[in-house]
Amino acid sequence: MTTDEATVYIVDDDEGARSSVKALARSMGVRAEVFPSAEKFLEHYDPRQPGCLVTDLRMLGMSGMELQEKLAVDGILIPVIIITAHAETSLTVSAVKRGAVNVLEKPCRDYELFDAIRDALAQDEEARLQAAKQREFEARFSTLSKDEQRVLELMTEGTANKVIARRLEVSIRTVENRRQRIFAKTGAKSLAELIRFVVEMRSFSRD
Repeated sequence: MTTDEATVYIVDDDEGARSSVKALARSMGVRAEVFPSAEKFLEHYDPRQPGCLVTDLRMLGMSGMELQEKLAVDGILIPVIIITAHAETSLTVSAVKRGAVNVLEKPCRDYELFDAIRDALAQDEEARLQAAKQREFEARFSTLSKDEQRVLELMTEGTANKVIARRLEVSIRTVENRRQRIFAKTGAKSLAELIRFVVEMRSFSRD
């Protein structure tokens, strides 16, 4: 069962390291779950649950980098913080390119990990808000008929009703009725708001 409570997932084959990171997360007032391996984490993790992942780089079995790659391949965009005793520039670059929020060198200072977790949770919250907004827009616009979509396209180009009617070979009354349905289905209160909705929809598509 999922909750709205953000969780810091800690994956490390070192029990002492797991306990240390968990204690820091709890001191931040954040829920924490620990796993001794990447495989155990994958068995229990629910992508619907908000949070971030703190993982060691080198572990028995799947490494932290391999775990990051596995999540990316599966389309799971949980923010990842990698901790390693073998920090190298090439490793850091590779991890960041794959979407890691930060790469910290063991033993990392509490304030460094604190800031990294805080930033990762904020990033996850923003991503989930944007995803929810995108789903809401898609649900609204998916209810438009093809005829209404065509009118919407011309409306957002600034085309007048009489011109739309002429181009679509329908009456002005038909155009006006379709406009009313477009506003009702999308929830837009004005043409300016409707255009903003369309712009945001297109920005989601580009992302």
